[in-house]
Amino acid sequence: MGEVTVRLDDLPLRDDLRGMTPYGAPQAALPVALNVNENTHPVPQEVADDILDAVARALRDVNRYPDREFTGLREAFAGYLGHGLSPEQIWAANGSNEVLQHILQAFGGPGRTAMGFAPTYSMYPILTRATGASWIAGEREHDFSLTAESAAAQVRERRPDIVFLCAPNNPTGTPLRLDVVQAVYDATDGIVIVDEAYEEFAPRDEPSAVSLLPGRPRLVVSRTMSKAFAFAGARVGYLAADPALVDALRLVRLPYHLSALTQAAATAALAHADTMLSMVDEIVAQRDRISATVAALGYTAHESWTNFVLFGGVDDPAATWKALYDRGVLIRDVGIAHHLRVTAGTADETTAFLDALASVGSRS
Repeated sequence: MGEVTVRLDDLPLRDDLRGMTPYGAPQAALPVALNVNENTHPVPQEVADDILDAVARALRDVNRYPDREFTGLREAFAGYLGHGLSPEQIWAANGSNEVLQHILQAFGGPGRTAMGFAPTYSMYPILTRATGASWIAGEREHDFSLTAESAAAQVRERRPDIVFLCAPNNPTGTPLRLDVVQAVYDATDGIVIVDEAYEEFAPRDEPSAVSLLPGRPRLVVSRTMSKAFAFAGARVGYLAADPALVDALRLVRLPYHLSALTQAAATAALAHADTMLSMVDEIVAQRDRISATVAALGYTAHESWTNFVLFGGVDDPAATWKALYDRGVLIRDVGIAHHLRVTAGTADETTAFLDALASVGSRS
């Protein structure tokens, strides 16, 4: 038992999946793990107590299927996002990746294309190809920014069926202005997805793409509870869009795709939104502290509106990553030449990272 009898290549895998690599980040039990942009602050105790109570109540009826339309959760998300949204404009799934997968299943697929602007979130091309569509990689400026003129021109030239705009961008942290969203929307007849996974870490006076939804039935704004809400382990993502677009997602979702326990936990957490988001200011402070200190060490810290910092000027990223690993600090090599990325964690975690980086030596 347990012996490998065949290889992956020996199986009748879809031809378009051959050669693909599954998404993944290194996992290691190190004292300081700052590699996957989690919120490293624990859920506050009073919130955790209410979540436990809500899950306990849901367990009493766990022998029955959950609310297929997750009505209470959609009402809670609509209230959280504001902008006059109705529950009919909300969709949710097991993490924002499943939300994006539903969109690709409904509007992508064989013979269709999806486009993003590299470097960007590595799951976009993986989800695109896994659902049978083709991926188109657009280009950014040298500082990873994206202008309205350039983005719209690239979209008009390539004519994708789906466009991904990561706002702010992962893995670079780069802001994305609403004029880019408007220009791209006007340049295509396809679906435009604005992925606001890190929106809560942006300056509070900067408007969300949710404000652009009226009159734009092909626009989608996706969010997650994994980051600012410290809910990564619960796997809850959601989106806001026109009710007709939300209806389209029902065609591809699995029956009862959100468990009763997930719905209960997420709804309870949203009832404490102010408390759950109270740690955002602290995370932003640590992010800015990282940016200032890595710059003082001789690296280049890119502007970030997220809970992480991408820094360049690293002569040998693999060696620096390993040196930090050996010092008990795990960060991320995202594959951008001479760059590494680090999540902004607690004050103690930030100190541990900065001390380790300083001990490695400037621009190792």
